[in-house]
Amino acid sequence: MAAYEMSVTVVTKYLQEQSDPAQDNFVFAYTITIKNTGTVAAQVISRHWVITDAKNQVEEVKGLGVVGHQPFLPPGQSFEYTSGSSLKTPQGSMKGEYFCVAEDGHRFEAEIPEFVLSLPRTLH
Repeated sequence: MAAYEMSVTVVTKYLQEQSDPAQDNFVFAYTITIKNTGTVAAQVISRHWVITDAKNQVEEVKGLGVVGHQPFLPPGQSFEYTSGSSLKTPQGSMKGEYFCVAEDGHRFEAEIPEFVLSLPRTLH
């Protein structure tokens, strides 16, 4: 088992009531669970997202914490939050990383695996 390791899982949902396809505005929610799967307690300090729409338009988002928090996670603990993103196309993807600092001062990144944002019934 690695000392410095976070696992990230994502569940996505299309928010039809907040979207306006006629205006090329497609809104998605995503619920993320960050779990400390390492052996050393660590804090999530910041995030870096790469958001790509179906026309390969890329937006990068960097910022401190997640939804206003910088969760401190002992081994085995997890933190869950829901956020959102809007795209100009009905499909897109997101990926990135969290920058973490362990209790002992070691800095590491937790990869956010790429996930797809898509309207229901549009992927076959």
